Amino acid sequence: MKAIVVTDQAAGTAGMKLVERPEPQAAINDVVVQVHASGFTWDELTWPSTWTDRLGRDRAPVIPGQELAGVVTALGYGTRGLSVGQRVFGLADSYRGGTLAEYVAVEARNLAPLPSDVDFTVAASVAMPGLTAWQGLFEHGHLQAGQSVLVHGAAGAVGSMVTQLAREAGAYVIGTGRAAHRQTALDFGAQEFVALENDALEDAGPVDLVFDLIGGDIAKRSAGLIRAGGTLVTIAGPTEARPADGLTIDFVLVSHRAQLGEIVQRVRDGRLWTNIGNIATLDDAVAAFNPTKRISGKTIIRVRP
Repeated sequence: MKAIVVTDQAAGTAGMKLVERPEPQAAINDVVVQVHASGFTWDELTWPSTWTDRLGRDRAPVIPGQELAGVVTALGYGTRGLSVGQRVFGLADSYRGGTLAEYVAVEARNLAPLPSDVDFTVAASVAMPGLTAWQGLFEHGHLQAGQSVLVHGAAGAVGSMVTQLAREAGAYVIGTGRAAHRQTALDFGAQEFVALENDALEDAGPVDLVFDLIGGDIAKRSAGLIRAGGTLVTIAGPTEARPADGLTIDFVLVSHRAQLGEIVQRVRDGRLWTNIGNIATLDDAVAAFNPTKRISGKTIIRVRP
């Protein structure tokens, strides 16, 4: 099969190559999926889990990619809940990856059924951003109707999902980002927008929840905007930012079949729109992940026509 591989962590996406690799086999509780569309997280090649297995053993050269949508072609021993020929979408384990390929072996529990009226490209683009937004808002942030949410990077792939889900839940949403992305954030449902290079972030508070996708100084300044009992939720890694009378939660998403089902139903209903910036073929994937100009939104690789 065709697959994108990378052997040099220091080279980043520029070190990616399209090669021929053996097709994967389904282990216990696995399925093999014929990949129709896949995604790649921009900093995935910096994750320790990309380069080792769960026992710490080096697994280079690796096939990166976690997000996928496709069709089940084989079942491993003991696999339940999915069937051969079924359309599915979801995430591969970060210690296994492998979705930037024509076939991938994935634990069945990490996948959800994909309705026939949802395109593979859309499904691949919604899995990771959707789960990140869902878990940050509702599992960790405990968002309630009537609360206010400050969403950093509101025009991006994850931030746009956070904005839409928060609005649907009845929250008042303030987005932040580059001034050039103001209209995009507003189109996704932000009711206010703070241009971080021009506007005073401190004027956005107080809020009940900050959803941070940036980290660093922005996270530190945001901690001071949270009202008593509020929460700073971040995926930007451990932070020293702490609200004076609230919580800071740094989390890593986990795959969740029921939540994937909730997310894809919202896509079907037109309540949730994905943020796709570029679609490329597997042959053109290396160039797509090394663009000559900045692209807003998710890059999706269409593996099959």
